[in-house]
Amino acid sequence: MKLELRGITKRFGSLVANDHIDLVIEPGEIHCLLGENGAGKSTLMNVLYGLYQADDGVILLDDQVQYFQGPGDAMRAGIGMVHQHFMLIPVFTVAENVMLGHESTKAGGVLDLDAARERVREISARFGFDLDPDAVVEDLPVGVQQRVEIIKALSRDAKVLVFDEPTAVLTPQETDELMEIMRQLKEAGTSIVFITHKLREVREVADRITVIRLGKVVGEASPTATNAELAELMVGRAVELTVQKNPPSLGEKSLIVQNLTVVDSKDQIVVDGVDFDVRAGEIVAIAGVQGNGQTELTEALVGLQERVSGSVVLNNTELVGKTVRRILDEGVGFVPEDRKEDGLVAPMTIAENLVLDRTTGAPFVRGGALRLSYISEFAEEKFHEFDVRAQGVDTPVGTLSGGNQQKVVLARELSRDLSLFVAAQPTRGVDVGSIEFIHKRIVETRDAGIPVIVVSTELDEVTALADRIIVMYRGKIIGIVPGDTPRGTLGLMMAGEAPTGEAAA
Repeated sequence: MKLELRGITKRFGSLVANDHIDLVIEPGEIHCLLGENGAGKSTLMNVLYGLYQADDGVILLDDQVQYFQGPGDAMRAGIGMVHQHFMLIPVFTVAENVMLGHESTKAGGVLDLDAARERVREISARFGFDLDPDAVVEDLPVGVQQRVEIIKALSRDAKVLVFDEPTAVLTPQETDELMEIMRQLKEAGTSIVFITHKLREVREVADRITVIRLGKVVGEASPTATNAELAELMVGRAVELTVQKNPPSLGEKSLIVQNLTVVDSKDQIVVDGVDFDVRAGEIVAIAGVQGNGQTELTEALVGLQERVSGSVVLNNTELVGKTVRRILDEGVGFVPEDRKEDGLVAPMTIAENLVLDRTTGAPFVRGGALRLSYISEFAEEKFHEFDVRAQGVDTPVGTLSGGNQQKVVLARELSRDLSLFVAAQPTRGVDVGSIEFIHKRIVETRDAGIPVIVVSTELDEVTALADRIIVMYRGKIIGIVPGDTPRGTLGLMMAGEAPTGEAAA
């Protein structure tokens, strides 16, 4: 089935998320839609899927104009979508999830689960999915849950299948398996739209590539294009994609973590007796599929978790039991994984956000009063040093792009006298140009002799920055390995397989 979008425009108030976008997906091709987070890719596909209504433009399938009032219309027309965040009911079985929304019944109005089971088996056999129709979804690994989403779409005879950032929650091995599934779908005649911002994946699987920047199509590229060429299209300028760093100059063990355990509000152990250390002048990266305890671990280090046991010693000072305020005063800089919720106050200005947690004493307070002129001078200095793109330091931080918001957080945290720097998902939702800048500042912090912890689900980021890598699985440390450990080994560890031989530290 041929899909064509002509002049699609979608506005949210004064924001133009899609600006007269033209796109053609040929029958049986894998067409990658490449662009940074916030570029407008997902909005465009949500228009295609009927979740949003376009303000202008038309959708055509096999040259016939379509009018989708909702996802049901899109599905009936042969369009399926595998969302970044799965649309599955965890307590339902595979078969129940697949039939949800288009249930068939037997005589007397009883649900025909046998038909749904058979449909699951049929599609599983065709693509080698090996899925049990009666398995409960919440008991399945994330990569297998994604296959349930694919079966769900194919069971409704989808001729065009949209994958929206499908690898965000997958291990490298699961990502490779998904690429193979895409190729099989293509061979079966399905047209695929693959939304991503990961250059390696694009070049591996795409037949054609369309690049979107700031809501507009800025060009098309061949899969033979280099990462540098694709990055330049995405950002609008040349980008240095390789992290430049020298071997570390290691000092003493500055941070020593022993038997650290975190229990959540549901009485579940989410960090299970972890032990590790970080030396001065070293970057230790914590890797793992999202949801394996990394978030709770970093929050425990800075006092944001309530039910914590074990020991966290920074330069001979025990941090467990201290308040967040006291921990920050010990020289801990912290970049939270959700900058909008935990790192910034959106209505406040850039200047105000740069001194958010530093208004209780010198140098920003004198005699109980804020030194406004000093704060303004400090803000101007950091504004230029960190290349924040805005009209000025009085701009509300909530109006900035994701990359510039992250620069404000980094500027605040790196401007204090640091004993430890913890950065959780430091480049999530950030454009390629800002990633280049952020990585450089993290390496500079390490080279200044400060211990650094980076938590990331992006393996490319982990391997680029890390001197050592901790891999977490289900709340435990599955292994601690050198920074140059191969991606394949890391991927197996992320799936729960302990390292062996030279890979083990």
